[in-house]
Amino acid sequence: MSAPDRPQPSPVAEGRIAQEQHCDAQPLSLEMLLDNLPIAVYRCLNDGQCTMKYVSNGIERLTGYSPATFLSHTGVTFSSIIHPDDRNSVERAIALAIQQERSFQLTYRIRCANGEQRWVFEQGSAPPQAGGRILEGILFDYTQLRKANMLVYEQASYLQQARDAIIAMDLNSRITYWNNGAERLYGWTAAEARSKKFSELLCENLPAYHAAYETTLANGEWTGELSHLRRDGVCIETDTRWTLLAADRESGAPQKILVISTDISERKHNEAKIYRLAFFDALTDLPNRASLLDHLRRALLGSARSRKHGALMFCDLDNFKYLNDSQGHAAGDMLLQAVARRLEHCVREADMVARLGGDEFVILIQPVEDTREGAAAQAETVATKVVAAMAAPFQLAEMNYSVSVSVGVATMCGVVDTVESILRQADAAMYQAKACGRNTYRFHDPAVQAAWSARAELEGAMRRALRDNEFVLHYQPQLDRSSRVIGAEALLRWRLPDGRLLYPAEFIHAAEESGLIIDIGRWVLRTACAELARWQRWPDMAGLTLSVNVSASQFIEPDFVPMLQGVFEETGVQPSSLKLELTESLVVSDFTQTARTMAMLKQRGISFSLDDFGTGYSSLAYLRKLPLDQLKIDQSFMRDVLTDQNDASIVRSIIALGDSLGLQVIAEGVETPGQRQFLSDAGCFIYQGFLYQHALSSENFTQYARMVH
Repeated sequence: MSAPDRPQPSPVAEGRIAQEQHCDAQPLSLEMLLDNLPIAVYRCLNDGQCTMKYVSNGIERLTGYSPATFLSHTGVTFSSIIHPDDRNSVERAIALAIQQERSFQLTYRIRCANGEQRWVFEQGSAPPQAGGRILEGILFDYTQLRKANMLVYEQASYLQQARDAIIAMDLNSRITYWNNGAERLYGWTAAEARSKKFSELLCENLPAYHAAYETTLANGEWTGELSHLRRDGVCIETDTRWTLLAADRESGAPQKILVISTDISERKHNEAKIYRLAFFDALTDLPNRASLLDHLRRALLGSARSRKHGALMFCDLDNFKYLNDSQGHAAGDMLLQAVARRLEHCVREADMVARLGGDEFVILIQPVEDTREGAAAQAETVATKVVAAMAAPFQLAEMNYSVSVSVGVATMCGVVDTVESILRQADAAMYQAKACGRNTYRFHDPAVQAAWSARAELEGAMRRALRDNEFVLHYQPQLDRSSRVIGAEALLRWRLPDGRLLYPAEFIHAAEESGLIIDIGRWVLRTACAELARWQRWPDMAGLTLSVNVSASQFIEPDFVPMLQGVFEETGVQPSSLKLELTESLVVSDFTQTARTMAMLKQRGISFSLDDFGTGYSSLAYLRKLPLDQLKIDQSFMRDVLTDQNDASIVRSIIALGDSLGLQVIAEGVETPGQRQFLSDAGCFIYQGFLYQHALSSENFTQYARMVH
């Protein structure tokens, strides 16, 4: 009978048996202790292969290989599982430590039985009594600790290299941490900044710093914008977050404040630039219309609550367009800038000067007075200053230029007034100032407002008339001493939808002030030239001339000559039969530009008549230098020429002057045979007036001209 099978030893038992065979005797209690440690304890030969003589059970937890695997000397050696990239450096480090008779500490990678890669930490030495032949040490798994260390390292690196400035300070404001971003942003190195007080080193606004500090202590954090100083003294804007850090986890006692700051100086600069573009006038640097409306709206809201009174003033430069047209826009811009500065000196610091556009400025006097009378008195003081300030000449490059201003004033209180009503009232008052001779100021009056509303309605009706072709031309004959028709004057009429005719006196002034006279004037010239071209196609009327009144504002338009040339080409008229009637006011206001434009048109065959001669301030020098063809005696002189010796003397002088200058003279307003005889005796032989005919429609004039031709 055979002996019963003996049970096979377990791998752990095999390892223990192997250790008993190959290791020097060790106390059993120590082995048991070592086997239960979460580390591997070893003793091996210093033979380059780390041939194990003893290894604890912890080696299996570390590598996945049993102790017997390493102790068998026929399978895997510990040296063989060291990562190939680390093996040589490990062997060299151990050899150097033994040579220098010191212990060694190493971290390196191994390949475990399951293919996993781990980091191990090894600490060992060579016992002196073994003569360097034996190594003893411990091994433990360093993988998780290394990952944690790497994470800490990476996070520290991220903090250090972050674009933002990251600073830590203690509760006494002393800086304890300063990353590279802070060095780039503020200019101080970490060594220079540490131990300095944050508040003293960086803070431009100490009250804001203290407010942020107190909020952080109370709430644990604070977020906002702070102004910080760079090393070079430049103030920069930062978007900043402060966080209170607790060092003691158990007590939670705060110890530090973490500060993270982002430079927003460029953003703030761009925001400020956008704001200025949106709310300030680029030329004068004054608040613009949008800014004015916003301030006016807020002033009225405050006034409604406080029941205080203020005022709004419209300031419009008189005849500014003449400067632009005669000296160019550069001179005009210089004047506007100089006017803006003078206006700013006329108001209190709390008040506002704005530019609406063109040559229009507005002054907002804040509502601080208890009554409208008090606000009016304050506004009158400012208006007086404004008118006086404009009286002194302006130095524009090499030129001295004088300008006046018309000011309209409207008092306001938010209880009853609105933005729209105040703007209308001040604008209406300004036009009242212009109507009173300019260079003055006027307060808003309800009657003036009613007139202004009527004018606005009239302006709208004129626009409709242009659109719907309601304007018509009538033609008043001009006759010679033989009562033969030699031409006509084109006179504007407005035929209303109900059939009534309006004469220029009823609407032309509003057209001038609104600027519609430019469009109406173009229509008149185009219609008149088309009529003249029609006459030129008929032999019995081809020799007639046609006079057309041209307003001053139209004649000085930069495109007047090209526009008129376009009319000639469009209608096919011969310009030699066209006569433009200009007023004395146009000649006097801008002689140089007027003479230049007349010369260009004269080259195209157009002739010129000086209308209303004797009513203005023409000088003989002007008459001599301008390419005029005709003087026209105003009908105001003709009315009493037979009964008023002064009028009679003026008419004789005009006729004599025209004769001496080689100019044809025509009299308008001739209504009686006696007036005609007076003119003939004085040497004037061309007439226009009711004695011969009223202004006629195109068809009726044609019949009349052919009848008396």
